[in-house]
Amino acid sequence: MGDGVGFVEGFDRLDAADVAVVLGLAEEAARGDGAAPLSEQTRLELRHGAPGARELLVRAGDGIAGYAHLDLADADEGPAGELFVAPGERGKGYGRLLVRAMLDEARAHDADGRVRVWAHGKSPAAEHLAAEFGFTAFRELWQMRRAVGLALPETQAPPGVTVRTFVPGQDDDAWLALNAKAFAHHPEQGAWTHDDLRRRIAEPWFDPAGFFLAEDEAGRLVGFHWTKVHPAAGAEGPLGEVYVVGVDPSAQGGGLGKMLTAVGLTHLAQTEADGGPLAEVLLYVDADNEAAVAVYTRLGFRVHTVDVMYRR
Repeated sequence: MGDGVGFVEGFDRLDAADVAVVLGLAEEAARGDGAAPLSEQTRLELRHGAPGARELLVRAGDGIAGYAHLDLADADEGPAGELFVAPGERGKGYGRLLVRAMLDEARAHDADGRVRVWAHGKSPAAEHLAAEFGFTAFRELWQMRRAVGLALPETQAPPGVTVRTFVPGQDDDAWLALNAKAFAHHPEQGAWTHDDLRRRIAEPWFDPAGFFLAEDEAGRLVGFHWTKVHPAAGAEGPLGEVYVVGVDPSAQGGGLGKMLTAVGLTHLAQTEADGGPLAEVLLYVDADNEAAVAVYTRLGFRVHTVDVMYRR
């Protein structure tokens, strides 16, 4: 597919050389735009492959000018994807090429031709492209941040609950079962498999000392707070992250989530990474999750960037 300025190729999986180029261009775009163009899940699927995914490349001359990832595995909500154009190749129509190619792929795999697309950073260019192709915004994901040194409220574990750290290999099954219960309403998180967990455990950033589990008196997992540390990048120092906090629905309402959040934030405040101590902690939360937004706001988090999901 092409329009005179480049052409799009589709793959079930990219070769290692193209993966390296795409990831390098994504890092370059993140530095220039202030927001990463690809989610962690897409980067993992790009590197490791994923059944039901399509990779699209815009070729221009001898190089890659743009990339799109389309996940076709969600039969309920329809295909979902992400795309970006290399910083040095913008303004040449490559974004339109990628959107057209994603729509073609979606029609070939979904009877209704549905497609959802993430735009990271809520840029005017993304808004313009979405409007041109008839997409409407329907979901916002906020990245919120707080200074590491802000005071935390005193919290106490509910009666009979103790906190320990995750043991890889020992806790995998129990954690996946709890994650599925805690995020039954959130398919992106709740549908994690053993492969999803193993891939993250194998990542350089993984540290079981920052992965906290709450157990009841019977030894049953009832909550968790998994933290993450991002290395320094460019002028930005290392960052901590509230990677994911989950509580068993049967244990909600007793302050367990608040306590686990404080445990993780305290750990991050005491953590040093290459490049020095952490200055800020980030997290992601859906803008319409008013209860969670209120909790994080009281803890000192403020909106830093906004990601928007469009659909048609």
